[in-house]
Amino acid sequence: MAYECELCGKIRQKAHKVSHSNIKTRKWQRPNLQSVRAVIGGQVKRIRACTRCIRSGKVIKAA
Repeated sequence: MAYECELCGKIRQKAHKVSHSNIKTRKWQRPNLQSVRAVIGGQVKRIRACTRCIRSGKVIKAA
């Protein structure tokens, strides 16, 4: 899938937008992905990681 975190695999989720008259239409909740230069296997690569992975220290940023 195109829109997912490359570290934890977090992807979009299906939800409902509920109007005042209780009509439900589909909407997508997408993770907060950031493009980050990270060290992967000794090499610097540009990855898309969610902010949860960046804050928790799973991403080692390149200098």
